[in-house]
Amino acid sequence: MQEQTNTASLPPLSLYVHIPWCVQKCPYCDFNSHNLKGGLPESEYISHVLDDLMEDLPLITNNGQLREVSSIFIGGGTPSLLSVAGMHRLLDGIAARIPLAPSAEITMEANPGTVEAEKFIGFEKAGINRISIGVQSFDEQHLKALGRIHDSVQARAAVELAKHLGLRSFNLDLMHGLPNQSVADAMLDLQEAIALAPPHLSWYQLTIEPNTAFYSKPPTLPDDDILWEIQKRGHQLLTEAGYEQYEISAYAKQDQQCQHNLNYWRYGDYLGIGCGAHGKITMPPNTPVLPAHAIMRTVKVKHPKGYMDFTRAYMDKTSQVESDDLAFEFFVNRFRIMEACPKAQFAKNTGRELTNTELKHLEKAQSMKLITSNDREWQLTETGKRYLNSLLDLFV
Repeated sequence: MQEQTNTASLPPLSLYVHIPWCVQKCPYCDFNSHNLKGGLPESEYISHVLDDLMEDLPLITNNGQLREVSSIFIGGGTPSLLSVAGMHRLLDGIAARIPLAPSAEITMEANPGTVEAEKFIGFEKAGINRISIGVQSFDEQHLKALGRIHDSVQARAAVELAKHLGLRSFNLDLMHGLPNQSVADAMLDLQEAIALAPPHLSWYQLTIEPNTAFYSKPPTLPDDDILWEIQKRGHQLLTEAGYEQYEISAYAKQDQQCQHNLNYWRYGDYLGIGCGAHGKITMPPNTPVLPAHAIMRTVKVKHPKGYMDFTRAYMDKTSQVESDDLAFEFFVNRFRIMEACPKAQFAKNTGRELTNTELKHLEKAQSMKLITSNDREWQLTETGKRYLNSLLDLFV
């Protein structure tokens, strides 16, 4: 394992690993996922991912030493399609190349339709200490409408399995605002999820995104009044059950927040490896790539075939975040979470102070009662939670 270095002037660093294949692509999904045709090219792909990581090491090198990684998130696609041996090789290969914090949170996304008890025990032994289970609904009709390959029985079994593993935590993904879903339907789904007692629950509204099957043939979704009633009643149910909302779409029991996602929302750094993976890296002092504290965005080659082509690089494009875009980028992430935002964090994580124009935007947000402000911090209000887009539009 690599030696740790002191990088107190840089934001915390996470690692995202993308596994691009699914048994079947869901009609609402706009992530970089591809239907699995034939066998999974597991060994070849893992070799490429580890080589991809090696090529990125200069981006996370400060004063000749590698920055420590505080969390790993393996997403997709369906990472649980990997074999236990493949997961061992992937995580062992990562640990051999970069320094991991001793307490690193290591999350893997899983589809209930690919859950097997023996396999999940193996994933845990490989180093996975947190899983995120994509249940989405417990209603058979809604699961069918969403194109999910699992049923409600498999969903419950996956959650029960996660509860009895020695994991640090696990998450249950649940959607609302589904095609033709009533308030009562949504509450039944949520009540069933709460009854399973996951430490963390991601409860988010279905949205129709471009380049999805739902976009080309939109289903009938609940109107705004129904959506608001679902959100209001659902929030009450979750709060009464002991969950705290710490992000617009995330609820957790005490000390069970997802550390990897918190780093995103706090505008921390993350390295993205695997096909189509995105990254955000703050440049250290004395870097030959960009000025110190400049922020680089990275995007890897999107299609698996191109990504695994030995004749080309894994990096598809890089770009520096322009100074004029920093306030929007910072606040579009930071105002998603409920915790107060220390005012000093903006300069610490962006490398510059707020402009007079940006300060006026914040004053306007305060006058609209979207945020509160004191000498030390900004705080999102209940009104700001409901009208988050209006708040973020101030910085566009």
